[in-house]
Amino acid sequence: MQSTLPTAPKQTVFSRHRDTILSIAIPILVIVLLILFWYIGVVVTGVPKYILPSPVDVGGALYNDWSILWPALLVTTKITLASLALALIGGVGIAIFLIQSKWIETAFYPITVILQVTPIVAIAPLILIYTPTTQIALLICAFLVAFFPILSNMTQGLKSVDHNLLNLFDLYGASRWQTLIYLKLPASLPYFMTGLRIGGGLALIAAVVAEFAAGSAGAGSGLAFRLLESQYRLNIPRLFAALFLLSLLGVVIFAITSFISWLALHRWHESSLKREN
Repeated sequence: MQSTLPTAPKQTVFSRHRDTILSIAIPILVIVLLILFWYIGVVVTGVPKYILPSPVDVGGALYNDWSILWPALLVTTKITLASLALALIGGVGIAIFLIQSKWIETAFYPITVILQVTPIVAIAPLILIYTPTTQIALLICAFLVAFFPILSNMTQGLKSVDHNLLNLFDLYGASRWQTLIYLKLPASLPYFMTGLRIGGGLALIAAVVAEFAAGSAGAGSGLAFRLLESQYRLNIPRLFAALFLLSLLGVVIFAITSFISWLALHRWHESSLKREN
């Protein structure tokens, strides 16, 4: 007598990717609802657009002033990405240098803390004096802000390696270089990815704040100058359009860094493994 086993129901595309679809659809729906409420509120109350423009006014400014906003967006993006790249190189390099000896860390780590806690708007005038161009000054300011989270996380990651694994490498006679390459750097990868995500957002914030402090103007200026220019001219729709581009750039940077983190960790680290319900 044959016994028939129940077959599992076929999964649709939605059921297989339900969590991914909902994680994208729900935030988009919330944003659309907020924009709709914003539009209704402006239309019902009759607020002038020089006080609070409607989403339609902001979209019109984005379209009409694109020739002005696009070059500024490119400048801000260039400074942000360049400062983040320098922060990654400097943060990882100095973190490796600091863990070589307890005395090296004791001597040099407080200097990095001082650079981090000093407000960037306070040292921006000095940087402007000692650098040949404003763009280099903005790059240095953004680098200083994005540098410390990467350094701090990377240092903590390099110091958090399992001591049993370190003893195992010593037992097999691994050199300090081999221990660094094959054990400490892979083990510190989750900490590095956390610093990367934090540093990406801070690099953008620092680039904008540094441009505010520098007061740069002209054709080579970024979105921060366009924000100030729109404020002075009471062109509030363009101000909102520039602010939208800054927010969009921040979201894109966060999405890219999060995707890089997922690529590096999703196969083995607990923070990125998909958990079963």
